[in-house]
Amino acid sequence: MGLPATLNLMRLIPRRPGHCGIARLPALALLLLGAASAPAWAAIRVEVNGVDSELRRNVLALLSLERYKDRDRIEPDAVARLYRRVDGEVRDALRPYGYYAPTVNSTLTPMDNQRNWRVQVDIDPGEPVLLDTISVLVHGAGAGDAVFVRIAAAPSLRQGARLEHSAYEKVKSDLQLAAATYGYLDARLLRNELQVDPAAHRASVYLELDTGERYYFGVTTIEQTAIRATQIRRYLRYRDGEPYDEVKRLRTQFALDDSQFFSSVEVRPGTPDRVAHVVPISITATAARNGYSFGAGYGTDTGARGTISWLNPRVNDRGHRLRVQIQSSQTTQNINGRYDIPFGDPVLEKFSLQFIDQTQYIDSNVYTTQIAPTPGFAVSSSQIDTREVSFTPSITVSTGRWQRVLATKFTHDVTSDAVDNRLVDNLAVPSITIAAIPEGYLGEDLFSRTLYANLDGSLSALGAKSNFLRLDVRTERVINLGLLWHLLLRGEVGVSAVKNFDDLPAAYRFFAGGDRSVRGFGLDELSPLRTVEQTGLDPTGVPFDRLVAERVGGRQLLTGTVEFERDLPHNLGVAAFTDAGNAFDRLGDPLALSVGVGFRWRLSVITVGIDVAKALRAPGFDSLPGPRLHLNISPKL
Repeated sequence: MGLPATLNLMRLIPRRPGHCGIARLPALALLLLGAASAPAWAAIRVEVNGVDSELRRNVLALLSLERYKDRDRIEPDAVARLYRRVDGEVRDALRPYGYYAPTVNSTLTPMDNQRNWRVQVDIDPGEPVLLDTISVLVHGAGAGDAVFVRIAAAPSLRQGARLEHSAYEKVKSDLQLAAATYGYLDARLLRNELQVDPAAHRASVYLELDTGERYYFGVTTIEQTAIRATQIRRYLRYRDGEPYDEVKRLRTQFALDDSQFFSSVEVRPGTPDRVAHVVPISITATAARNGYSFGAGYGTDTGARGTISWLNPRVNDRGHRLRVQIQSSQTTQNINGRYDIPFGDPVLEKFSLQFIDQTQYIDSNVYTTQIAPTPGFAVSSSQIDTREVSFTPSITVSTGRWQRVLATKFTHDVTSDAVDNRLVDNLAVPSITIAAIPEGYLGEDLFSRTLYANLDGSLSALGAKSNFLRLDVRTERVINLGLLWHLLLRGEVGVSAVKNFDDLPAAYRFFAGGDRSVRGFGLDELSPLRTVEQTGLDPTGVPFDRLVAERVGGRQLLTGTVEFERDLPHNLGVAAFTDAGNAFDRLGDPLALSVGVGFRWRLSVITVGIDVAKALRAPGFDSLPGPRLHLNISPKL
């Protein structure tokens, strides 16, 4: 058009020495002429009135003017051409919602010398088309199958309801999908009609499905060398001769994937036998090798941390598994070995033997008051050190939506506090753990649980210095408030009964504070203070008498979090939250409270979380702590 033509003419203008300026004048004139004839920068503003938000969104989705409004350049005649489509496009947008006779009034107003346009569309949708006759029939072997009965009675198709094309299409597709999923592989639609009488504002639906005969699982052939054939068959979620069910075939695929026995596995249906009405299944798998994994992260609770894991997924052909893991951070050193023996249903039942050697350092924040010879007060940071060496046999059984773990931990615990008290325990601690599992759970690792409850305890007859019983319940839930907004609710309740609290190993006491507890406080910084009078000699040999107050853990625990998160582009997010809680010896003791804001960055392999929290109430502290930064960099789960 204008500008390219001008550029071509410029190349043809002769350039003679001494006449450069004169030669360029015609070219400049042509260039200005071409620029004047070029399309102008344009903006189109579209307003749709008279319909609800759902209808309005569909109208805007179909309007050509709406799709073209952000073009950099658009000619006036193109705007006029797109405007002429408005009436038909609005009618097309309303028809799927049952409005077949709308009244559409629109205006096109040029602005700024036809550089911008305002389009106003006023819609009266009119009387909707209502459903009159609804006939959904199923014939054949599946006529009485509950899944087809449920689909045929879909509440979206009821007499007197406004016609929605999507509801009709969904019932039709649901019938076909159910037939393919549940083994009616010869099913066919005999009738699928949507009859609309716009003048009478009435519509009729006719759907008729012949399911044909139902197919069954045929012979399953297995090609693999990882474990015994009898053992792998215990992972099948179906039996030969059962009605074919695509869901059960996929669950078998997932169960074998999660077993970790194989580097690759495929569970494929074969060609259906149209005479015998069976579907053969073939399973091919490649044995997995021993695996190593390395992980690193950082958190304000733990400091820098690292993990090394080694997994032997097939100790033998019976499917035994061995995992060894070493973890180290500034607060914890841990060596963990676990040997799993599947039994019964190997997907959901196993017997485990676990060995743990763990050392943990809990900051006790020692408060020292010097009585003699020189009075004074000081605060120092000391630690409660705990060393646990334990051996734990356990049985895990998963049924329905719950997983139960029965265990007895044989443990050697050593607790050393800030005032040189040393508590040594050799005891057995029976426990039961109950956790919610997702629907369709097939033995995969669970990195988070919506509900977790652990009850443990011991008796003097089992080696404990004092009988104790302890219950710890945790829950977490994310509620989607919209496409971009989410509400995180998290809470923990802990209670314990023990005659002499000083005889309770530190591993069974409650502490609060930290990245996943009450932010604004350090890890395990919230718990009751205990005051002890201490007498001795200082390094120079001078006798002293002083009072030492340290945080030693509590009998009870209560924490809660309310957090609003907003997703942003590029895997980013922001959050605002409030945390409350404490570890205490008596119910009714005051709770700590904090508020804060956070930043989330979700990458393909790691998640970065940054929170800034400020304590608003700090029971047991002389003054409110200042703002605290919580940083957590961890592998993405």
